[in-house]
Amino acid sequence: MLGTFQKSNLRIEVEAKETTIRDSLLLPSQLQQWLWPQTFDSGLPEQLHSELTFTSWIGPVEIQHQVDVAEPNCLRLLLSQGIDGFHEWYWGEGWVQSRLEGVSLLPLNLGQTVSLLQLKQFLKAKSSS
Repeated sequence: MLGTFQKSNLRIEVEAKETTIRDSLLLPSQLQQWLWPQTFDSGLPEQLHSELTFTSWIGPVEIQHQVDVAEPNCLRLLLSQGIDGFHEWYWGEGWVQSRLEGVSLLPLNLGQTVSLLQLKQFLKAKSSS
């Protein structure tokens, strides 16, 4: 894999219940709404589950995801192709934490920061509706 090893661990506070955060991360129908510009395979199941494999794209860059862990407070994705590494999500009442490590040409920390800000906005909009 070409690129450099990168790692980032970010935690933010959000105005959302734990169940709302969980649904935003484990339900592909919601995940696709806030994780722009990343696009996903069509035909994903209603909820992410262990051993599920799917593809996403950031522009022309293809990323393979294998769901390693999908639990009420944790999601761990093993990544390959455009990013060789893993992405872990943990959450609770009012907070979300994202840990990303991998080798890639993509600027992972920047992408992770933007993703968390987009999730925060998505959760804020959901709570106000």
